Order: sequence, then C-alpha cells, then structure tokens
Amino acid sequence: MIVENGKWIISGLAWDDPYRVRSPKELINWINEVGFLPLFGNEVKGFSVEEHVASDYWWTGDREQDPWEWREIIATGHEVAYGKFFDKKAGFISLEWLPFFANFRRDGYDFDSAWEDSRANRREKLVMDVLTDKDSDGDIIWTDKQILTTDLKKIAGFGKEGEKNFPGTITDLMMKTYLVTTDFHRRKNKKGAEYGMPVSVLLPPEAVWGYEHVTSAYGESPSDSWKRIIKRVRQLYPDAAEEDIIRLIGREPRS
Repeated sequence: MIVENGKWIISGLAWDDPYRVRSPKELINWINEVGFLPLFGNEVKGFSVEEHVASDYWWTGDREQDPWEWREIIATGHEVAYGKFFDKKAGFISLEWLPFFANFRRDGYDFDSAWEDSRANRREKLVMDVLTDKDSDGDIIWTDKQILTTDLKKIAGFGKEGEKNFPGTITDLMMKTYLVTTDFHRRKNKKGAEYGMPVSVLLPPEAVWGYEHVTSAYGESPSDSWKRIIKRVRQLYPDAAEEDIIRLIGREPRS
C-alpha cells in the first residue's frame, strides 16, 4: 500500500488471476506454507497479503472477499498468529514459526524475566499485569481474558490523566511477541446493542497456544532463530535487498 497524491493505492491481482488468494482458508494455507507474511506491501516485493488478493475489495465489509475482514476471521480462528510483527505493521506468523520469532524477538526472555532484568519498561508491565495472573508462588498463570483494547487502556492506567502512548506500548509488546491479537468485538451501549468499528482483543500467545509451544525454540540462541527467519525470507525472495529484509524482520540480537 502506497500513497500517491494524498491517496492510498492498493496493489493486488486481477479477479480472474489464477494465483489470486480467494478466501481466508486459502490465505491460512499460504501463511502456513511460507511461514510468516506481512499484511501490506513493503520493500520486499511480493512479500505481503496485499499483493496476492483482489485490490477492489478492501474495506468493503464483504466477509467473503474483503482481506481486511479476513484478518478478523483468521485472528479469531487461532490457526496462525496475527499482530503487528513486521516493522511495527500487521502480519501473520504460522504456529510452526511462532516459537522462533518469540525466541528471537524476546531475546530468550519471558516477560517477567525481561522486567526483572530491565528489558521491559513500566508501561509494558502495566499492560501485561492486566492480561496475566499469578499463583500463590508468584508464577504467571495464562488466562483467557476477553478485554477489549478500549477497556484495557483504561484498566492499565492509560488515558488523559494517566500514562501516555498506549498504542505505541501495545505495538512494542506485539513486536516482542508478548502479545497477539486473538479476537475482535464491537462495543455495546447500555441497552446491549453493538455499535462502532470492531475492537481488538489482545492476549499473550501463551494463553492461546500454551507456554511449552510458544517457548519451544528457547533451546537455541536468539541469534540462530533470527538467522533461521532471515534465511527463509532469502529463500522465498532471493532478489530482495538485505537491508529491506532486516527492516521488516529486525536486526540480529546481540546476545
């Protein structure tokens, strides 16, 4: 997606192109095949959902054809992970590749360990404290808390009279794979009627797919997980510039 003369321009394939992705299920299958995929076009040509779907159906509200609607369907289905994973922009990661992203992006640290070692900031902890519980021994319990981000913002103490930069904090937690988008709901008025645009629900990936799976790549170095991911992009897009790949995926961890 690019901006020309102040207008958003969506790229994509023709309706009758045999290579066009035609449904959420086809998109899930492709994500699982390639491993991970940004939602919108970027510097790595061809490496996005946008470039492989029909360009005329974005933001139409058509659940069968609108890729913007598909992202809600896919996030809710939990067959792949959805969040802001690529240069702070939205995309998908297959469950096979999620552990390698978690190991690399977290640098091998669970959130509580990152906080103890000053690798996480206070605003991030305010959010994570709302979305996790602890048992009597102080160990984290992963619970399925269905909290809209509009409510999460208030509960975590962000807002006009509280902490600032809630969107940036959430994006940073997603980039570190401490949070993913797991659902979308519309808000309800006092009479229980839904209104407005769908609002996301966020959870730690451990609450959805289990701690053992999400952290299953902790046995290798974060650097090796990074190299594995970079190698995969090179295999898929051998003509992509190295700096463009790194901009999307992130730089190699130091440790």
